[in-house]
Amino acid sequence: MAIYDSEEEQLEQIKKWWEANQSAVLTGVVAAAVLVAALNFWEKYQTDNRNRASQTFQELLTSVQAEKVDSVEKLAEKLQSEHADSAYTEFAQLLLVKEKAQKGDYEGAKTLLQAIIKQNNLPELQHICRLRLLQLMLATKQYEEGLQLIASVDPAARESFSAYYDELQGDLYLALDRKDEARSAYQSALRSGQATPLTQFKLDDLTAPSLEQLNPPG
Repeated sequence: MAIYDSEEEQLEQIKKWWEANQSAVLTGVVAAAVLVAALNFWEKYQTDNRNRASQTFQELLTSVQAEKVDSVEKLAEKLQSEHADSAYTEFAQLLLVKEKAQKGDYEGAKTLLQAIIKQNNLPELQHICRLRLLQLMLATKQYEEGLQLIASVDPAARESFSAYYDELQGDLYLALDRKDEARSAYQSALRSGQATPLTQFKLDDLTAPSLEQLNPPG
């Protein structure tokens, strides 16, 4: 009988607990169901968003192959406005820079590169864009501006790209006929161990004796 009474007491305690807490329990169940539904919706949205970005990027690649610059620009703008956080957008912007440069729109390409550098927080992408910007500055004879841009970059922050910066610095100095400074820049690039083979050729060309030195007059 004692066991029965004990079971009766337990049932009575459970009943009282349920009466006191059923509202909170039901609220928790509903909240959990809403949370699960929200997570499922978010995952589906993210998947659909990635798929739309991928499809737009594929269309952009097709336009690149067809050399339709206007279409490339529109699709790149669409990615920027609708999928700003997508990696596809970054690739699209770089492809648009390439298209503009190939069509001779150097100013447009430079403006776009400057915007990417300003808006993006990825150091690697910023360095890549800055190096391309320096190449365009070299092509448009903005030599002093290019040197100023290199000087504005923290040497410690550009360490993994130092050889490329040094080589371009050498090119800019050479374009200004500042050969000693160009030579030093190329040597610095080579010391990093990451320089391109072309850097050595540029340095050799600077150090090779001129025809006048080989055949002095008189």
